[in-house]
Amino acid sequence: MAKAVGILEVFGLVAGFVAADAGCKAADVVVENFDKNKPGNADALPVPLIVSIKFRGDVSAVSAAIEAAAEAAERVSGVVSKHVIPSPESDTEKMLKLNALDKN
Repeated sequence: MAKAVGILEVFGLVAGFVAADAGCKAADVVVENFDKNKPGNADALPVPLIVSIKFRGDVSAVSAAIEAAAEAAERVSGVVSKHVIPSPESDTEKMLKLNALDKN
């Protein structure tokens, strides 16, 4: 059975690192690769880059990590969205491995 995954989208890479640190300190989770997205309306955003942080662990740990991470990111630049998937399907797992940080 797959581990739960929590996904937190924040404004900017600094908020991403702050959120990842807070989430890992709050619960027994592992951080997977970050992802990035520069939306079409980037100039209208507080920071023109959206970063996704993915936490893995059991459902309660992932939920605690997401809450702590979101609180930390709010103090930096803000949260776009957050969600916990208790048991991702195999096709979802494939999509979770994609990331754009290594692309231009």
